[in-house]
Amino acid sequence: MSEHRRKQPQPQGGGRAAARRATQQPSGRRGVPSASSSVPHGDERPYGGRAEARRAAQRGGGRRGVGGHEVPGRRGGRPGRKRLIDYPRHDKYGWRRWVPSWKLVTGLFLGFLASLMAAGTIAYAMVGIPEPAKIAGAQNNVYYWADGTQMVATGGEVNRQIIDISQIPEDMQEAVISAENKTFREDSGIDPMGIGRAVVNMAMGEQTQGGSTITQQYVKNARLDNQDQTLNRKFKELFISMKIDSEMEKSDIMEGYLNTSYYGRGAYGIQAAARTYFDKDANKLNASECAVLASLLKGPTYFDPAGVTAIDAAATKEANTERLTKRWRWILDEMVKDDHLDAAERQKYSELPKIQEPLKNAQLGGQIGYLVDLAKANFINSYDKEVDLSKGGYEIHTTFDKKKVTELEKAVKKVIKENIDPKKRPKTDTHVQFGGASVDPQTGQIVAIYGGEDATKHFTNNADATGAQVGSTFKPFVLAAAMRDGVRDPELGPEQGADTRRIVDPDKSRYSGKNKLKIRNWDGSVWHNEEGKEWLQTNDGQEDYGNISLREAMIHSANSPYVQLGMDVGIPQVREAAVDAGLLESSLTKGNVPSFSLGISEPSAIRMASSYGTFAAEGEQREPYSVKFVEYEGLEIYKHEDKVEQVFEKNVANNVTDVLVDVVEKGTGKNARIPGRPVAGKTGTTDGNKSAWFVGYTPQLATAIDMYRLDDNENNKKREFLEMYDTGGQDKIHGSSFPSEIWQDYMSDALKGEKVMRFPEAEPIDGEAVYGGGAPSPKPTPSDSPSESPSSSPSETPSQSPSKTPGRPTESCNQWEDWTCGVDGGVDGGTDQGGDNGGVTSTPESPPASDGGTETGGNGNGGGNGNGGLFAGTDGDE
Repeated sequence: MSEHRRKQPQPQGGGRAAARRATQQPSGRRGVPSASSSVPHGDERPYGGRAEARRAAQRGGGRRGVGGHEVPGRRGGRPGRKRLIDYPRHDKYGWRRWVPSWKLVTGLFLGFLASLMAAGTIAYAMVGIPEPAKIAGAQNNVYYWADGTQMVATGGEVNRQIIDISQIPEDMQEAVISAENKTFREDSGIDPMGIGRAVVNMAMGEQTQGGSTITQQYVKNARLDNQDQTLNRKFKELFISMKIDSEMEKSDIMEGYLNTSYYGRGAYGIQAAARTYFDKDANKLNASECAVLASLLKGPTYFDPAGVTAIDAAATKEANTERLTKRWRWILDEMVKDDHLDAAERQKYSELPKIQEPLKNAQLGGQIGYLVDLAKANFINSYDKEVDLSKGGYEIHTTFDKKKVTELEKAVKKVIKENIDPKKRPKTDTHVQFGGASVDPQTGQIVAIYGGEDATKHFTNNADATGAQVGSTFKPFVLAAAMRDGVRDPELGPEQGADTRRIVDPDKSRYSGKNKLKIRNWDGSVWHNEEGKEWLQTNDGQEDYGNISLREAMIHSANSPYVQLGMDVGIPQVREAAVDAGLLESSLTKGNVPSFSLGISEPSAIRMASSYGTFAAEGEQREPYSVKFVEYEGLEIYKHEDKVEQVFEKNVANNVTDVLVDVVEKGTGKNARIPGRPVAGKTGTTDGNKSAWFVGYTPQLATAIDMYRLDDNENNKKREFLEMYDTGGQDKIHGSSFPSEIWQDYMSDALKGEKVMRFPEAEPIDGEAVYGGGAPSPKPTPSDSPSESPSSSPSETPSQSPSKTPGRPTESCNQWEDWTCGVDGGVDGGTDQGGDNGGVTSTPESPPASDGGTETGGNGNGGGNGNGGLFAGTDGDE
C-alpha cells in the first residue's frame, strides 16, 4: 500500500458496529467527523461547523443536524414553501420579510383599479338621468306660533314653468356660458379639479363649493333628495354628470339647467324668472335682461336689487344693486370677448334694465310676512348645514306669541289712525314709519314684532335694522360702563391716571348740566374735532341744569353730563358695554367722538329690546331668537340652545334699572307708566327730530318702539330720513309722545292677567363721588377740628333755572373746579352741539330752538351713519 494513502484508523470505541456506521456517512462534505476524531462520540460538533451554526442562529431558525443535534435554521428541518400571496416573504429574513415585492404591489394596485372600475360601472348603470318635469314638485313649509298652533303654511310653492330650448333666447344661453362655463360645448361635463377641491374642503371642514360645470350644476339642481354637501352626494353627482354628458345633447343639458335653476323671489326656471323680474315671457328677453338673470344664478340673496336683509343684513338694497351692476357689466363684456354679443349692441346697455319690485304672497299680509322672514333668517343663520327652504317640507316652531303680536299691531294702528293724516298734512305726515319688538328677558325669545303696515306692501321689516338712530335711549349703556369700568383720574396725571379708575356712584357723583358745556378729554384737555374746533354741548330746549347727579341727569335726559361722562369713562369702554348688553358691534358708530354717548348709532328695535332685557335679567345676556326647533320629515333637525353670559354684575344691572324706574316715575318717561306695575325705561329723540324712541321693560317683558319718517321710494336713491316737526299735529316728536303711548298701550294689554313682579332691590354701588364737567367737589376745611357747621354736600335737587351770567375768568378761577374758566358762555369760537349734539353751529336758528344753530356736519342720520359723523347726534327728550 502506498505510503501516501492514509490508512483508515481503527475505531476507538464501539467496535465493528461503530466502524460500519462511520463508513456509511456521505463522503466529500466538509465538517463530517471521522471515526478517529478526538472528540468523543457523545460530544461531536454540529453539522457545518461553528461558523455555519452562528449564521443559522442569526437567521433565527432551527434545524436538526447530523447525528441528531439541533442546528439553527428552518423549523422541522424542512425548507419554507412559497405561498400564493407571498407575504410575509418566505425567502427573506428580519425586516426584509415585511417589505412587499414589486409583484405583490403591482398585483394589489391592478386589483384595486379593477374593483374601482367595477364599482364605477355598477354605479354608472344604477344612476338615472333627471327629468326637469319631475323636479318641479315641492312641499310647503309650516310655521307655528309659540303655543304650537299653525301660523301659516307657505314657502314651498315652486314658481316654475318648463319651456323648450327653442323658447330660451340664445343670448341667455351664451350669457350663462360666458359667466359660468366657457368650455361647456366641448367639455365632458365634469371638472376633476373642482371636484377634488370640494373633497379637500369637506375633509378639512371648510366651506364647500358646488360643481363648476353647467352639467354638474344641473345635476345639483335635480338632487332634491339630499341637499347636504357630503362625499356620497359628490360621487353620485359625478356619475350622473358623466351619464348625462354621454347620453344627452348639450342643448338638452342647457334646457334642463335653465329650467331648474333658482333665480330668487321663489322663481325656479327661466320662464318664471322672466315673469318675476321683467313681467315678460322668456323669449322676449334682450341681452341686457339675460345678463341680469345670469347674474342672479351666482346667488340671488346677494344680487337681487330689492335686497334680502331678512336672510342676511349685508344683503341690502344698495349693496345688492351695486353687486348686480358690476356682475351684469362683466357678463356683457365677457359675451363680447367670447364673440357671443356684438360690441355695438353692448354699447346700448349702459344702465341696468328696469326690474320689478317683488310681489308678496297674499297669505303673508299684515305681520305674518315679517314674522316668517324673521324666523326663516334665524333658522338659516343658526343651522350648521346647507338648507334650501324653498324646497319645502320643514316644520318651523317659532317663539312668536299670537296674542302679543296682535296687541302690538293694534296699538300702533291706533296711534296712526288717531294722529297721522297724510291727506290733511301731506308735507309732514307722509312716509311715517313705526317699528317695534318685544323680547322675554329671561329666555331671549322674540315674542312679538311690528314690521310695518303690511308685509305685502312695505317690504322692509321695521323691527330689524332700519338706519334710525336711537338717541338718548343709549345713555343707560354709558351709565352701566361708568359703574362697571369706572372713570379715569385726571389728578394722577396722564400715565398713572389712565391706569387708575374710580367706580362711579350715580347718586353721589355730580356732573355739570350746563348748557353749551365745553367738552374735555378725561385728562382735562379740551376736546377738538378734526377742524380744530371745540365742542360745546347743548341740552334740549337750551336748559341749564347746573351741577346734577347722574340719576337726575337721566331723569331729565340732560345731555351735557352724559357726554362728559362718556369721555371720562372712554368711548371704547362705552361701546364695549353696549355690545356686552346685546347690541351688534356692526350697528355702532366707529368714531370715538363725544356724541357717541348720545345714540348716533343705529341698532334695531329687536336688539334694543334685548339689550334692555339684559338689565331686566340682572346682567345676564341672552341672544334674541325666534325659532325654538325645526322638524323635517318627522325628525328634529334643529333646536335652539340657550347660552347665558353674566356681562354685568347683578348690582350694576339693578342700579341701572333703579335709575330707569325713576325716569318713568318722575321724568321724561311718565307716559309709559302702567298702574300697579313697576316699569323701567328711557326716551330718545335724535338730532333734527328725525327719529324718536321709547325702550322699556318690566321683569317679564322688554319692548322697544321707534318712529321715524323715511322716504325709501324706489325713485329716491338716497333713502333719506325726514324731519318730524308738526308730524301728527305736534310741534316736535319726542320719545315721550307717540312711542311712549304705543309702548304703554301694548304692554298694558300684553301683561294683562300676568303676575305682577317687582324688580330686585338695588344695593348702593361700591363707588365714589366723582365730580365731572366742572362740577366743584367739596373742599376740606382748613381747621384741624371739624367745623360745627360743615359745608353741605351738593344739593340732591339740580338747579332748574338756566344760568343768566356766563362765568368769566377771575384771579381765583381754577380750571379743575370750574371748566368754564376762560370761556365766555361758549362764544369763544367753539362749536355748539344742538340737541344732543346738533352739529357745528354758530348762530341759533329756528325751528327748532334746541338745534342750536346751522348744521354743517350733516344731519343726525346722514353724517352719523356708519362712520358716525362728528357732528351728528340727538336731541334731548321732553
